[in-house]
Amino acid sequence: MLMTTILITGFGRFPGAPFNPTSGLVRDLIRRRRPALAGVRLVGHVFATRWDAVDRELPDLLEREKPDVVVLLGVATRADRVRLELVARNRRTVLLPDAGGARAPAMRIEAGAPFFVRGRYPVARLRAGLRQAGIDPALSRNAGGYLCNYAYWRALESASRPSGPTLVVFVHVPPLHRLARTSPRSSRHCHVGRDRDFTTRALEQLIVAAVAAR
Repeated sequence: MLMTTILITGFGRFPGAPFNPTSGLVRDLIRRRRPALAGVRLVGHVFATRWDAVDRELPDLLEREKPDVVVLLGVATRADRVRLELVARNRRTVLLPDAGGARAPAMRIEAGAPFFVRGRYPVARLRAGLRQAGIDPALSRNAGGYLCNYAYWRALESASRPSGPTLVVFVHVPPLHRLARTSPRSSRHCHVGRDRDFTTRALEQLIVAAVAAR
């Protein structure tokens, strides 16, 4: 039986966000082991929040690791809920510089390509996995125009090829001190503070759901 490979990516800091929680979440997810992920190879990578870093490193990761599932994490600095991104849009902001001071060369990622491409994952199943762990995620059709959306678009491009990943999902997390925890059995919300372990366990449940959905 072939081993399933999961690529989990996050980002470093960028202008306006001196701390990016996704870098720590990637490290935590790679360290953790649970029976439901026995036989699963987890590969983690944190991108510098730069256009050239994604262009250079993402193709290398996909070629070298040949992941079956790609889970990309990004921070939504103004959010208070986890968001499952349903689409990647064919757009880039040319106003906000990346962590290296560079700006996107053009607003469109691919000239002549559709305005958006859909994520490749079973939305209901992954949403249920997060709810089981105590997080009720929002469903979003706007991953922004920055590096999060760009990495998602490029990963989905790879999924359209015969040798590409089967599933590609992008998860936006809020700053962890604003994360709202929702019990699956009630509508009550409570703040969990800076509980990175709670978020890690919830994302781990999402990965378990993704593996089961392959």
